[in-house]
Amino acid sequence: MKTGLELSRPRPRDGRQVMRPESLAAIQPSALSGARAMIAKMTRERWDITNVRFDVDADAVGTVVYSIKTPRGEFSFIGFSKAPSGKARTGRIIGQAWDMMGTLNEGPATDACIESARAELPKLYTGRATPNALIWCRSNRSMRVFASTMEALMEGRQPSVDELANVCYLMRNTGLDGNGTFGTRSYPSLGKDHPLGGVLQAQLLTGYMMREFSCDLVDHLARLRSDKAVPLSPDIRRYLGVGNGSALGLIFYVHRHPRLLNAWIGAREQLIAKARGLDVSPSDARLEQMIALVERAILFRKQDRMRYEAFAASADIAEDLESLLSLLVAYRDTGRVGDDRPTYPFDAIAARLEGDIRPESLETYFSLLIELVPDETVAEIENLSGRDEFTVQPAETIADVLATIESDYGWALEIDMQSPDAYAYIWYKSETAEEPRRGARNEAADALDLGLDICGMIQALKADIAAEPRELTVARFLMKYPQHRYMVARVQGLRGSQYHTPMANINAEDFLPIDLVRLMNVGFHGIDKTKDYLNRNLRGVLFHGAPTPDDLRAGHAGTWFYPADPRS
Repeated sequence: MKTGLELSRPRPRDGRQVMRPESLAAIQPSALSGARAMIAKMTRERWDITNVRFDVDADAVGTVVYSIKTPRGEFSFIGFSKAPSGKARTGRIIGQAWDMMGTLNEGPATDACIESARAELPKLYTGRATPNALIWCRSNRSMRVFASTMEALMEGRQPSVDELANVCYLMRNTGLDGNGTFGTRSYPSLGKDHPLGGVLQAQLLTGYMMREFSCDLVDHLARLRSDKAVPLSPDIRRYLGVGNGSALGLIFYVHRHPRLLNAWIGAREQLIAKARGLDVSPSDARLEQMIALVERAILFRKQDRMRYEAFAASADIAEDLESLLSLLVAYRDTGRVGDDRPTYPFDAIAARLEGDIRPESLETYFSLLIELVPDETVAEIENLSGRDEFTVQPAETIADVLATIESDYGWALEIDMQSPDAYAYIWYKSETAEEPRRGARNEAADALDLGLDICGMIQALKADIAAEPRELTVARFLMKYPQHRYMVARVQGLRGSQYHTPMANINAEDFLPIDLVRLMNVGFHGIDKTKDYLNRNLRGVLFHGAPTPDDLRAGHAGTWFYPADPRS
């Protein structure tokens, strides 16, 4: 029998609370986010990243090669720099000119690999990667910031922090292609024990290398053009990340990887509950650590110059975090949260804040709490996975499927799919931009809807099950209704999981795509300062404040995220 203490211990939040789009949009970067987990791994294992070739002329044209040595293998990043062109220069896949194209390969860079990449990368869709290639990538400069930074360095001074802070990067990622695209190696073939076998690790390492290339390039060009040039200071170099823009394609990713989403959000909820349930006394070092983290987050928010359209202003988040800080300090000084002496003070503080501060502020608190359970976090990251495929269980009865639908998909059954607005929008691929789009259905009546209509498919499946005897097997049901095969397999495969599908009708007029784009960008990838455009596009900075290769080599220890403004 459980004791009263065990019964009151914080538990993971219910999926019906977490999986609402507006709740998912509020999730903030944490140690479980891809970028932060990647830096933690690189630091823990002391990865050795060195530039072995920087053959670039004063016009920024040339070849660079980096060696990346890990305890379990070596990789190489091969990049081709170009002078910025004003013609056909766009971040979209339809672009024809980028300031850098590169490849992340397994093994040292051989002359054959370099020359193959030089010939094949510019062909893009018609090009073919070498068998050891993991990622092909492209990036463009932030023209104004890159130019002003280079000018400052040429004059022997550091760039203006005020100007850098408006963007926080020198170059922006405009494409990361892997997992078989262009002939790159598939991710499933890497396996769990591969140095880059974890979720998104090959893409994130490539993003990190783009950041290093951008800093090395601006240093290199300034040095070639001026005898007075100085290099970027280490503080500014850490402050600069790599830009990243994302849009509607991530909605499809969310729907097509429900097991991975369930695993990641489930792990996050477990870690938050674990941290909320820590028995910390007022003199506990973990309380001081938490106070320091919140103070760091407040300063970061106060110094944030970005202006957001749909999201809360950083000044408001900072104000909320001040309230959190006062509760933490009060507990340290008095041992009380309000009038209570709680067994689980972090949980008691969360309970007092819920409903009083903005969701993003509360999620910032939860993300920082995860820092207090580092060993559990590493274990969760190492076990994070989720197969994409679903297999029908044919021997089950449709009564079993119906029971799962009624227990797990009540939210989808409650949505009125007969209302005029239920299918107001359609998802399609733009012919001109070759990118996903969401538009009014009456303006694209003949387009094929590429979105996954979870609500409509679940309701249709339930209606057809209702017309058949309950003891009918799934196999015989699908012989009569083959259109339900995918949804039956999905329902069976996700049975009992509660964090796999956002609770929303993505075709409805009131659905905001930016909510799920933000979940992926901010929470999953770990991107900071994400500015929203038109409720569908996000642009932010990855690896903002991350250790440099010198720091990694030295075994950098300490908090790097939420960086304060560096000194000019």
